[in-house]
Formats: sequence, structure tokens, C-alpha cells
Amino acid sequence: MKDGLEITWGSGSPNAWRVLLAAEVKKIPYTSKLIEFSGDDLKKPDFLAINPRGKVPAIRDGNCSLYESLAIMAYLERRNPKPAIFGNTPAETGLIWRVISEFECYMKPAWETMLTPVIFRQIAEKKDQMRTAAETVHKELARLEKAIDPDEWLAGGAISAADCAVYPFIKFMVRVAQKDEVQPLGLGLHPFGDRYPGIEAWMKRVESLPGYARTYPPHWK
Repeated sequence: MKDGLEITWGSGSPNAWRVLLAAEVKKIPYTSKLIEFSGDDLKKPDFLAINPRGKVPAIRDGNCSLYESLAIMAYLERRNPKPAIFGNTPAETGLIWRVISEFECYMKPAWETMLTPVIFRQIAEKKDQMRTAAETVHKELARLEKAIDPDEWLAGGAISAADCAVYPFIKFMVRVAQKDEVQPLGLGLHPFGDRYPGIEAWMKRVESLPGYARTYPPHWK
């Protein structure tokens, strides 16, 4: 089961990026299978056999196929237990899952409402919803900014699944906030580091990790 791990992902997908980061942090060898969103790769029978929902990420590992980013990260943890990214003690595990759950429940829905119109070029008709969603995003970012200790990670002194799970979405948001068509909305996300220096410093720690460059979206370069 430990030979032949293949990760299928798409450039810029935060969910797929989570899995790549987790694999790199855990130093798990894998075959990278990058697919194009603009083509029909997600609809091909060989990919639908792995993920019938037609979304990335997805993995194939021997006879095991799996999709959904957090499920894949949990799989990688059991597959290669060391270094642990879901904690070594009950308290560590609980903290890591709390951080992930807070992001999934409170920030991510607002994140999607705020940024999806940019992706699908619907800013004009959805700018009011975007601004309202930005208020919630800022509330959660402020909580995160307050919680991060200098030189530490989201769930303590070691990098964990929480960092892998949250970072791609924050990075994606910072990139989108810089776009010319987004600036007039006044979402308050650029320049990001002026408002959230602690989060920006944490992001730089993630970006200094060995293997990070292999996970970076190719079309962003």
C-alpha cells in the first residue's frame, strides 16, 4: 500500500493544495498528476473512477482510491504516521481539529461567497454579497491574528494539518484581493500584511518549508 501514491490535483485549487502540502510536510513520495480545469480531464472515465464527483483532489494508492481533501490528509496520516500532523496527544489532536473546524464552519462559507464571483466574473451583480461576506472574513481573520503566537503555527509549536488546511485558502484570497477588478470594492484585504502582520508572518513560515515550491500553483508563477 505504501508504493505508488498518485495525487491528482489542479493548479490553484486550495483543496488540492492542502493535500500536496500535507504530503510534503510528511515527506511522502508521490506521483503528481496535474490536470487542466479548462479541458475535460475532470469528466474522463479514468478520473471519475477515482472521484465520481469530478473534483480535485483525489488520490490513488495501490487498491485504494480516495477523494475529499481532509479525508485524504487523514489517510496520509495513518499511512505514514511520522511526522504526525494531527497531533501526538489528545490535546494536540483536539486543538488541530478545532482550528480546522472553525475555518470550515465560519470562514470558508464567507470566503466562497466573497471570492466565487471573481472566479466566475460575476462581480457587478454580486458586489453587495461580496462586501457582506468580507465582514465575516475579517472577523475570522482578526480572531486568527490574535491567536497566532510569533514564530509558531496555527495549533502550537509544530506545523500541523491545521496549517496545511488553512494556508491555501488565505493565500488564494490574498492573491485575488490584489486584482484590479477587486480593488474598487474596498474589501480591506490589500495590502494584507498591513492589517494582519501576524498572519502574513505565518504564511512566510509556510512558504519557507522544504518542498513548498513543488506545491505552488504553476499558473501563478
